[in-house]
Order: sequence, then C-alpha cells, then structure tokens
Amino acid sequence: MVISVPRLVIAAPSSGSGKTTVATGLMAAFASRGLAVSPHKVGPDYIDPGYHALATGRVGRNLDAYLCGTELIAPLFAHGARGCDLAVVEGVMGLYDGAAGEGELASTAQVAKLLRAPVVLVVDASSQSRSVAALVHGFASWDPEVRVSGVILNKVGSSRHEEMLREALDESGVPVLGCLRRAAQVDTPARHLGLVPVAERRSDAVDAVGAMAEQVRRGCDLDALYALARGAGELSGAAWDAAAAVVSSPPPPLPVPTLGAAPPDPRHRPERPRPHTPDGLKDRGTGLRAAPRIAVAGGAAFTFSYAEHAELLTAAGAEVVTFDPLRDEQLPDGTRGLVIGGGFPEVYAPELSANEPLRKAVAELAFGGAPVAAECAGLLYLSRELDGQPMCGVLDVSARMSERLTLGYRDAVAVSDSALAVAGTRMRGHEFHRTVVEPGAGAAPAWGVRAPERRVEGFVQQGVHASYLHTHWASQPGVARRFVERCRTS
Repeated sequence: MVISVPRLVIAAPSSGSGKTTVATGLMAAFASRGLAVSPHKVGPDYIDPGYHALATGRVGRNLDAYLCGTELIAPLFAHGARGCDLAVVEGVMGLYDGAAGEGELASTAQVAKLLRAPVVLVVDASSQSRSVAALVHGFASWDPEVRVSGVILNKVGSSRHEEMLREALDESGVPVLGCLRRAAQVDTPARHLGLVPVAERRSDAVDAVGAMAEQVRRGCDLDALYALARGAGELSGAAWDAAAAVVSSPPPPLPVPTLGAAPPDPRHRPERPRPHTPDGLKDRGTGLRAAPRIAVAGGAAFTFSYAEHAELLTAAGAEVVTFDPLRDEQLPDGTRGLVIGGGFPEVYAPELSANEPLRKAVAELAFGGAPVAAECAGLLYLSRELDGQPMCGVLDVSARMSERLTLGYRDAVAVSDSALAVAGTRMRGHEFHRTVVEPGAGAAPAWGVRAPERRVEGFVQQGVHASYLHTHWASQPGVARRFVERCRTS
C-alpha cells in the first residue's frame, strides 16, 4: 500500500511560538475551502486535538513515537488520514525536542522524518529582526534529513518589521509562506495544565478557531502551502486497523519480578484470551456473543482520551457508550465495564461531588467486581475525596491539588494482574498532573515505574485498575482485548 496524502508538519523553535494558532488556523482555513483535512498532534497532548477537531470536523489524533513506538507512526497517520485531501500535523515543543535523555525520540523532527513530510517553521518574531535568518538557518541545517521548507512569521509588529524580517530571510534560502500580526482575539485561555479544553468553552472555542482561520487566510499563502504539502514523499505500508491489531496482539507475557514485587509463582500460567474474530460477535463454537456495554466518561471534566482506545474496545467486541459525570445521574443501562480517562476533575470537584447518585452507581459497579480502567482524572474520581469534596470512594485514598507539576514520559511494568494486563506487561506512559494522592500506591500496585525514580504507583483492587499513568493502547492492543473479555465474563 502506498500512502500519498499531502501533508505538512507545523513546528517551531520552542514552545509558545504559536504552533497551535497556526496549525489550527491552517486546518480550519483549508477545511473552509472544501478540503477534507486530517488533524494530527505530535506527542501525548490531549487538549490541542480538541481544537483541531473543531477546525476540521474530524477526530484529532496523536502521533507519539515514545508511547506507541516509531513503527506505528506511519500506520496511525495513515489510519487517521484515510480518504483525506490534506493532513496537518502540529508539532510538540521545539522542533528537535523529544523525550528527555532519548535523543530525537518522540520529537517533531523524528515524526517528520518518519512521515517524509515537509516542515513549516513558525517563528515568534516579536523581539528580533535580522537575527531571524540565523535562527532559521540553524534549524534548517541541523539535521539534513529534516526538510524545513518554509517559515511562517508570527507576532509581527508592523509593516516595517515584516519588511526587515523578509529581507533577512531572503538570504537563508527558506521561503516565507506567511506573516501573522499580533491579534489578541485568537488567544485561548490557559490554566495549570495548558489550554482550557474545547468541551469547557465550546462557543468561545468556535469563535477562537474562526479567528485563527481568518488570521491565517489573511497572512499565509495557502496555495503555496498546499503545493508544498503535495510534495511530501510517498509512504509504503498498511494503515493501522483496530480489528487487525486486536486479533494479532500477542498473548500476555509471563510475569517477571520487578521493583520489589513478590517473585512470580513458577506454576502460574497466564490467561490466554479466547480466539476472537474481527467483528467481535462470534467465537469458535459459541455462535453469537453479546457485546458487553462499556461506559466511557466524557463531558467537560473528562476530556482526555485517545480515539484509538474506543476503536480498540469496539474491535474487541464491546459496545462503547459515553456518559457525562457532571450531568448524568446514572450509568448507561447495562454497563458492564467503565473507562474513566484524564481531564480536570479538580476544576469540577464540587459539581462531581454533588452528583451523588452517579457516585454511588460507580461505587456499586466497582465493588461488584466490574472492570474499571481509570487514568489520572479517573483515579481522582474514584478516590475517597478530592480537595475535601467527597468522590466515589472506590479507593481509600485522599486526593488534593499540589504546587508541584509532575510531567514526563515513563517506562512502566504491570506489578499486579488486573483487568487490563497480567503482571509483567510492559508499557510506556505519560504523567501530567498537579495533584497528589495519599497513599500513592495500594497493596496491589498498578505499575512499577523506572524513571525518574524507581517506585510503584496506582491501585489494582477487584476489577479496578487506577493510576496516574496515561497509556496509548495501540502499543499494546491486548489490553483492550483483555478488558473486553473481563467485561464479558464479570
């Protein structure tokens, strides 16, 4: 299979240069021309893809070489971009910044190379003139395999300022494809973990995306940018497919001793999931099988999720439904399992606490042994209390806001058998929070983490797997298969 979708990577020398404004504005501007635009984001960020989705009308998808592995970047890109006229990939941090201590791994530069895509550098020109040429020259020449093919100047102060910048860049050999003036109306509010998600400010977010699109239309050469995107190199290989991933996922690994966990019982034989057909409804010798209903938390308090998770659950045979813990007083009828991802429950703690009927329903489901997968915000929601506000009380832990930001990629290994994985399953994850839970781990921890310090964290309790770690299930499709089978049999 040859992948030939026109594509651009929007990068910058550093965070705060205006990547999100430019990338989102380009997506919306091209979509308004009638193009089917596929939106992507390098790295683990959940928030920017929400603005991308608003701009394009398509699901925003992440491309994270650390969480998923370099081998999945092109297949996941092709999956998201299937049938599209153009793909726009927003980078992360500075162009060459990646996982700490891992060289180029998970950097925008690495993803651009894996996608054979041209890079457009967004430069905050607010405090420079001729020096911009030296900066662009440095980024363009640092790695010959990274094709920096154009510059968009952001936060330009005046016509004279623009003239000086263009004159300087004439000497660099990298063309200027856009020049954006300062415009307060495209600013989006931020708080302790970045931009405020779309779900919390949809009307204002629609206006902001519209302003971004208008600014890009006025200041960028869209025809030249599209021509550049069409010059991206062809990729070979198949697009990622959730059903195929679920069927071909390897059986769970044997448990291994890790981080102080008890040594494995040599007589233990890990459970092997039963053979599963792609449609999720038939199993050998059993005929039709009911699809277990799995409820996934959504709404303004729980906005962090990767689209591939629901796709994998569906491919594994589940019926996936969404509920809003801020509004719904009961779980969806027939719920057999629960997925509570990340978000901002700390912002909505009083409202979540006030919804006592749902808190009791969640606790009843969990104490009844149903599988529950909770990440970060989900962990806080299952706690006894959050900043003094009663939560679901599934876990005997107290959660509170903290001044300290916990941020970074993690190498992890499952310490305890759970509804997601057997002990010994290795995954990579990401932490991003300003809260703490006390204690930080239960009698049966969820994960052993190797960096930045060796520790165990999280909780496995009956069917509950709760942790601060965000993971991307495309890297281990077997966790979705195992979770659905547990929902089916619990």
